Amino acid sequence: MNVKSKQTLKQSYFVRQRRREIAFSAFCFALLLGFIAVLPTMEDEEPLQTASVASATSGSAGAVNWGLSFPEPGQTPVGNASQDYLQQFDAYFVGDCNQKVIYLTFDAGYENGCTAQILDVLKKHQAPAAFFLVGSYIREHGDLVQRMAAEGHIVGNHTDTHPDMSAIADQEAFAAELAAVEAAYQEAVGEDLPRFYRPPQGKYSEANLQQAKQLGYHTVFWSLAYVDWNTDDQPSREEAFGKLLPRVHNGAIVLLHSTSETNAKILDELLSEWEKQGFCFKRLDELPGLTD
Repeated sequence: MNVKSKQTLKQSYFVRQRRREIAFSAFCFALLLGFIAVLPTMEDEEPLQTASVASATSGSAGAVNWGLSFPEPGQTPVGNASQDYLQQFDAYFVGDCNQKVIYLTFDAGYENGCTAQILDVLKKHQAPAAFFLVGSYIREHGDLVQRMAAEGHIVGNHTDTHPDMSAIADQEAFAAELAAVEAAYQEAVGEDLPRFYRPPQGKYSEANLQQAKQLGYHTVFWSLAYVDWNTDDQPSREEAFGKLLPRVHNGAIVLLHSTSETNAKILDELLSEWEKQGFCFKRLDELPGLTD
């Protein structure tokens, strides 16, 4: 990818993030005015995490943004859809809540020079992870994708062009976004892409969950994340640890962005701290229900 193309991709990514921030601010203002006494624990942990709990858990077909609230430190957060609800679509936001296990996941819309260091740290800790990648990443960074696969990591489907998938009602168009990534992975690695899918921006609908299931995919949300995606405004070590350490919990599916310089710098220490707390790391294909 040339410099101009990479800059264009980053600008497009940040525009989408900024729009979500604006939408989130509007949501929070309305929440503050009308529901602050009802939902005092809803927090902005990651710009994608805004949604109506009622619409998701009731099975509404409308678009929803994945969201979380954290009632107690160290406890499983409340998602805007329960794991029981998601399970009917072979979807997850949390893993085995009875075991001190963490499922590491990384999202990437482009390469920012941090992935090799992240892979080095994962290898040091013998910690498997899942990398949710867009099609262009796989086509342009085949060497890194090959390394991910060779070192025991899962490469997941983050769609080909990173659109709002909740706006795609047509099954053929939905499938095309995922199929392009499958083809890119087959070309780069010579193997079938593992059937794990993460919706861009955390946006989904019940129809999307069903579409993904029909294609043999497990939709994977998250139960722990923080604002790490803005490469022009990276969190400090203290800010990152302030979110990631007290909120870790049994069965946590952790979302980090591999474009984050902060994540690359703190990952070794972060994994060590979680290990001191008694946690181990497992692959997504070891999630409950997949291994029973």
